[in-house]
Amino acid sequence: MIWRRSIVYGRGVVNYHGNSNGNCSINCRINCRLKGVVRVTYLFVIFVVFVILSSLVCPAAVQPALAADLITTDPATTILAAADLTPKEKLGKLIFFDEQLSEPKGQSCSVCHFPENGFNGVGDPNIAVYEGAVPGRFGFRNPPSSSYASFSPQLHFVEEEDGYEGESGEYAGGQFWDGRAKDLTEQAKGPFLNPVEQNNPSGEEVARKVCQSSYADLFKEVYGLDACDDLSGAFDLIADAIAAYEASGESNRFSSKYDWYLKDPVKYSLSKKELCGLKLFNKKGNCASCHPSTAGPYTDRPLFTDYTYDNLGLPKNPDNPWYNMPPSFNPDGKDFIDYGLGKTVNDPAENGKFKVPTLRNIGVAPPYGHNGLFKTLGEVIHFYNTAGIPGMWRSPEVPENVNRTEMGDLGLTEEEENALVAFLKTLTDGYVPPSGCP
Repeated sequence: MIWRRSIVYGRGVVNYHGNSNGNCSINCRINCRLKGVVRVTYLFVIFVVFVILSSLVCPAAVQPALAADLITTDPATTILAAADLTPKEKLGKLIFFDEQLSEPKGQSCSVCHFPENGFNGVGDPNIAVYEGAVPGRFGFRNPPSSSYASFSPQLHFVEEEDGYEGESGEYAGGQFWDGRAKDLTEQAKGPFLNPVEQNNPSGEEVARKVCQSSYADLFKEVYGLDACDDLSGAFDLIADAIAAYEASGESNRFSSKYDWYLKDPVKYSLSKKELCGLKLFNKKGNCASCHPSTAGPYTDRPLFTDYTYDNLGLPKNPDNPWYNMPPSFNPDGKDFIDYGLGKTVNDPAENGKFKVPTLRNIGVAPPYGHNGLFKTLGEVIHFYNTAGIPGMWRSPEVPENVNRTEMGDLGLTEEEENALVAFLKTLTDGYVPPSGCP
């Protein structure tokens, strides 16, 4: 969403009648009309000059006011700032949307991280897992959002309870659903080289494409004239640029209805249903235990994730195309089990655990779950509410380590489930307050 400030000029009508009485004699009528034309033309020229001068002068006059409005707590200014990317962020954006950086060409990072859907997938609930650059090749996970991922710390084991980052004795941070990348720079390299994603043979090949691209000069401007001399090192720089864009104000907008509400709960109030959902989110629904609705240690605004890991007990998704991939990719076939964090840290006690995702933009990001099992937010909430009740759901994919202390059998009514969904939809970026609100 782009915020614009316009200068509106009034439009008047000039009527010229030749003399004070509005009458001309027959002898002077032509002369009067000529004078009228000259005067109207004169006024028109003055108007045009005024418009031109205004266009030159007004931006300079308006700019200080815009700069003065850039208060960090104002969601609107986050969007204004988003348009002002640094050279490195602009470079990262060009790489992020470049469809030439796959093999075969045609798949950019944005295919799985669509800006209009909060840098999640395209929002089609029927697409659980995305097809790679090579037709017929699929991974086994629903792509997580790249928005707000930059606030995640590196993967680490929490030694002492701090009230937000997780309880003592559990993991937090990292990137991907399973935490296998320590930071965004490392994460950015993964899809380029994954044969079921962008399928490049090497990082050097990705760097070669960037160094021959239309934005190669910007790449050298940001990283130096010799940036392309060492293609292996250039691949590291490419990942660094993508990480910079993913950490920018354009990727992390903090511009939802809830952000406006936090700024001024009276002026930008939530509806009765949304407020009910917020109360349930923090209390009876226990959502805030993993998705804090208040600011935490990583930023001064709520991220709706504590970046820890949980096994929610999700069943397998029978529609996941990974199960039908050839043995060269999936030797286990339909018996494949996704162990998540457990495989990353090589600890069975972490099997089945996946990173707690941000709930920002969750309303426009179906399907849900690491395997894309749920097609609607209502299904997700109903699962959280009723998981663990015998006969309600199929068996978990990984039955060990399932979290039943913070979710499951919550006793929410259908009305309360709907209120939670209403609140979650207030977390979508790009909200514009109703007309009349400043």
